[in-house]
Amino acid sequence: MFGARCLLRALRSCSSAPCPGHKPSAKLSVRDALGAQNASGERVKVQGWIRSVRSQKEVLFLHVNDGSSLESLQVVADSSFDSRELAFGSSVEVQGQLVKSLSKRQNVELKAEKIEVVGNCDAKAFPFKYKERHPLEYLRQYPHLRCRTNVLGSILRVRSEATAAIHSFFKDSGFVHIHTPVITSNDCEGAGELFQVTPSSKIKVPEENFFNVPVFLTVSGQLHLEVMSGAFTQVFTFGPTFRAENSQSRRHLAEFYMVEAEISFLESLQDLMQVMEGLFKTTTMTVLSNCPEDVELCHKFIAPGQKDRLEHMLKNNFLIISYTEAVEILKQASQNFTFTPEWGADLHTEHEKYLVKHCGDTPVFVINYPLALKPFYMRDNEDSPQHTVAAVDLLVPGVGELVGGSLREERYHFLEQRLARSGLTEAYQWSLS
Repeated sequence: MFGARCLLRALRSCSSAPCPGHKPSAKLSVRDALGAQNASGERVKVQGWIRSVRSQKEVLFLHVNDGSSLESLQVVADSSFDSRELAFGSSVEVQGQLVKSLSKRQNVELKAEKIEVVGNCDAKAFPFKYKERHPLEYLRQYPHLRCRTNVLGSILRVRSEATAAIHSFFKDSGFVHIHTPVITSNDCEGAGELFQVTPSSKIKVPEENFFNVPVFLTVSGQLHLEVMSGAFTQVFTFGPTFRAENSQSRRHLAEFYMVEAEISFLESLQDLMQVMEGLFKTTTMTVLSNCPEDVELCHKFIAPGQKDRLEHMLKNNFLIISYTEAVEILKQASQNFTFTPEWGADLHTEHEKYLVKHCGDTPVFVINYPLALKPFYMRDNEDSPQHTVAAVDLLVPGVGELVGGSLREERYHFLEQRLARSGLTEAYQWSLS
């Protein structure tokens, strides 16, 4: 072991000193290499995993991918580089000259001068095969390797780009990012669908509860954001939330990331809807601009027939209808619903999707819901006899509700009345004591 460490240090010291007459190779990602405008023989170094190997009599072709791009970089090398170690799945470091490609399939290619196999891979034992598209259920068996596939790689790059776009939108709009706690004693949603956090049985805790009170994985950061909105006029959080809903569907996840925001001094739903629409469009445009190949792959294999949907949503202003108008549209529909639409009942996913389709597959804001359907803190519209609150849901094609929000009730006597009607007065008084 000692000898190996000394040898490794020696190799490192040799490789760190550039050879006379040669510029050190600049390390590039595959994405940056493919995007090079003037590929005129610059010496570069690329690291990644082999996606394909094709050996001819005098030339060896490799395709190397490092996860930065859906497209792989073609490496052209002398046949003397051919080796059993250069196999599908192996990790390599390639140094050479970045030149224009003679092939029409790619703009640039890497003319290899040195190829080092960093990690071997037995292609026969590797669970994924070259040019074979595996079902998603098959990929679930290999969580440590599935991110190397095109589909999972594209989804993760789109997710990363969308996350960055969301943060950029809020930062550019003057919001302060708040890290709300993951472990909390608050049951923000009040539905009781909580994961309780307790120490492992190996830890001896003198008290009944580790924190002296029961604690849970957060279902929402809203309460913490509302506290912060008393000091910052615009705040947001974007973190993991947890729901103990034992439902096997795509719409009920045990863990997911949720964007939440609070704005002080907001006086109209119109201002709130502008923020919602701006966030949606900015994030979508950023993803379409920065991940065109990944989005195209998703349209081709994951959501076929949806290619023009996003562009259509971006070109049009979002529509606004009231809850009352929505119910009337549903009542007049020729479609039979599982849940009969009626005023005072909540809108189900089937209703939401129909409303979007009825509005020309354009996102639509539904505003002013019945007071009885919404939490006590939403602002009373004082519009008897309907009695609605200033709440809004954004419905989008193929999904239904994507974003929800409301104006907060700031009138103290209204809050007291709502708390009393909800049976929460004692809890409120106890929290003040």
